[in-house]
Amino acid sequence: MGTLRFIIAGGGTGGHIYPALAIARGLKQAFPGCEVLYVGTARGLEADIVPKAGFPFRTITAAGLKRRLTLRNLWSLALALKGAGEAVRLVRDVRPAVVVGTGGYVSGPVLLAAYLCRVPFLIHEQNAFPGLTNRLFARVAACVALTFPEAGRFLPRGVRTKVTGLPVREEIRNADREGARARLNVGEETVLLSFGGSRGAERLNRAIAELIPAFGGRPGVRLFHATGTAGYDKFREWLRIKGIDLSSWGNITVVPYFYQIADYLAAADLVICRAGAATIAELTCLGRPAILVPYPYATANHQEFNARALAAQGAAVVIRDAVLTPERLVEEVERLLAAPAALREMAARSASLGKPDALEQIIACIKEIGRL
Repeated sequence: MGTLRFIIAGGGTGGHIYPALAIARGLKQAFPGCEVLYVGTARGLEADIVPKAGFPFRTITAAGLKRRLTLRNLWSLALALKGAGEAVRLVRDVRPAVVVGTGGYVSGPVLLAAYLCRVPFLIHEQNAFPGLTNRLFARVAACVALTFPEAGRFLPRGVRTKVTGLPVREEIRNADREGARARLNVGEETVLLSFGGSRGAERLNRAIAELIPAFGGRPGVRLFHATGTAGYDKFREWLRIKGIDLSSWGNITVVPYFYQIADYLAAADLVICRAGAATIAELTCLGRPAILVPYPYATANHQEFNARALAAQGAAVVIRDAVLTPERLVEEVERLLAAPAALREMAARSASLGKPDALEQIIACIKEIGRL
């Protein structure tokens, strides 16, 4: 028997790439000596991220479709057909046991090639509202692995689905609350954690800037906020204009970025953040209650679908970006902190939604459909 091979395709955003890399690492662990080829585009983030992660990387031609009729879509279709031809040649050359698609327009040609070459394929959908590529190919997939059960409502009838969750990083899975709080020098205080992503979220930053005076110097409360690398200087300027000197309050910490996010999440009692699929997977893995402010410009507004799915289970409160005001945020935080029993219930509900074994479940699906 020859070397066992797999192809993984997904790109465009980190939301598609990082789960794909987690699955790739899981395959290497489950099948020592196997080969995993990652397929993306030359222009996507994956072209930079994947080679640095140590996986072989090949590119094909692909372009995204607009969600309305435009002449550009004709060009995108032409590129997609070209990419499908490239993908078919690639699949025939590699002869993978299973193909995995995690979304993004590069997945389309690769999944089509797998279908045409009669190679079983698995789709992993990260969000509560499935992406266009995944919706199109779900009907002919051997299995669609879902992060949110709600996503199944938007797929064609008869599609084989399994709610596996989204793979989270080892440091999140192994996070220790007591150890994290000790490392952050937190005693019995209630820890508020807020962040808006690696580059930040201006509207969220503005609301937090107004939240700081409400909690600065308050006994029993610690606030940790990451502005994002692009928003740090502006955030400090807002504080300066308001006459706020953080050095006078020992309970407020503001940084550009949380490099040890596992510690901050493990230590937190309430998290204020966006509603990306990876963030929600980490929140629920650790059982953290949250105030979610979905990014309003996410494709098909999928972050709001994600946030509403948690809110429907009592694990989060949702504040839409358009109605987020400092007053509303302060009111919501005060309400939750004043009801510790309700906050603990939110935490328990969040934990009940967590899927710390998501990667193992996805690998099990791959073994089943590939008869491995």
